Amino acid sequence: MIQAKIGVLGGSGLYQIDALQNVQEVHLDTPFGSPSDAYILGTIEGTPVAFLARHGRNHHLIPSELPFRANIHGMKQLGIEYLISASAVGSLKAEIKPCDLIIPDQFIDRTRNRISTFFGEGMVAHIGFGHPVCNQLAAMLGNAVESLNLPDTTLHRGGTYVCIEGPAFSTIAESNLYRSWGASIIGMTNLTEAKLSREAEIAYATLALVTDYDCWHPDHEHVTVEMVIDNSNHNAVNAQKVILETVRRLSENPPVSKAHNALEYAGLTPWDKIPPETREKLAVLIQKYLPMDNGLI
Repeated sequence: MIQAKIGVLGGSGLYQIDALQNVQEVHLDTPFGSPSDAYILGTIEGTPVAFLARHGRNHHLIPSELPFRANIHGMKQLGIEYLISASAVGSLKAEIKPCDLIIPDQFIDRTRNRISTFFGEGMVAHIGFGHPVCNQLAAMLGNAVESLNLPDTTLHRGGTYVCIEGPAFSTIAESNLYRSWGASIIGMTNLTEAKLSREAEIAYATLALVTDYDCWHPDHEHVTVEMVIDNSNHNAVNAQKVILETVRRLSENPPVSKAHNALEYAGLTPWDKIPPETREKLAVLIQKYLPMDNGLI
């Protein structure tokens, strides 16, 4: 099985990477259940890459049903160190137009029905999450976008992503509330992925693909599924180009990320007090920190 350092999570409209060669499907089991679909492993110009359609290739999973922990754990099993999340979002600001690209650097969590940590069951760990994306990976992603000179598309670096539970879109009152907070975009998936990626010591960044103005804009129709699909198909073409260029840059100059050591000081439970079944469940995440001289590994 191919091991890869670069992973891609594809959202609405992005169900495959056309540039992947030497493709193989890999079905993984995890201690947290089955991922959304098979991982598609291959190479881009010789660089190994793993791709996963977060909603499944037939888009059969609503956001609340996504096996977030399994998806990220599977990426960790495959050796992923850098994870690019391509996601459809709504805009909360007039200057962020449909079909623009934005690379957010902050999140607000408005979810309520999902588990967003690997820990518990006898092990307590608290990651630092003040800066929820890897700045180095986000900068590289932005540089890749700018180098492509994509027509009729504006790049926005930075901004706050409001993550809602879904699957319903926002009310006007909710949309205006998020605007009053200074938020830039709204989606249903990325905050949970970002938290779990940090716990898995994977550098994470979002390539947000704007499909609509949510429902707040007085001069634009309220968001509909048809609108999202139409603009997602357009955005998917740009996303393919950006991913290809970012993979090239990552393969040439992989950045050092603070995320790669996020658990070094996060654990509060003494290693020898963690239940054996929990140590086994978390082995892929914590093995490098377990003392080698006390029989824990």
